Amino acid sequence: MQRRHRLSRSRDFDAVYRKGRSTSTRFLTLYSFAREEDGPAEPRLGLAVPRSTGNAVVRNRVKRVLRETWRAMLDEVPEGRDYVLVARPGLAEAAERRGPDWLRERVSEVLTKA
Repeated sequence: MQRRHRLSRSRDFDAVYRKGRSTSTRFLTLYSFAREEDGPAEPRLGLAVPRSTGNAVVRNRVKRVLRETWRAMLDEVPEGRDYVLVARPGLAEAAERRGPDWLRERVSEVLTKA
């Protein structure tokens, strides 16, 4: 995923958490916030994977898989918004067992609810 599609600063995360809206499913929570910019702005994603998900290896794997899934879905994501995708406990095991198509359905589900 290219840098322009990422949230990286703490203040960007804070703005999405404080001013944005959230939707949840069993394995994911999505916060979304409309940015005020002139013209079309590409959507940006921030990931939050809590320690309860597993050790560092598991958390980094979850982040890699979520980034790849998001990148594949960029055409479906509305422009001009910032998103923070929070993985909930159990996602790592379920995604490993059920595969990338299942994870894409979960991300799509939470995105359509937002």
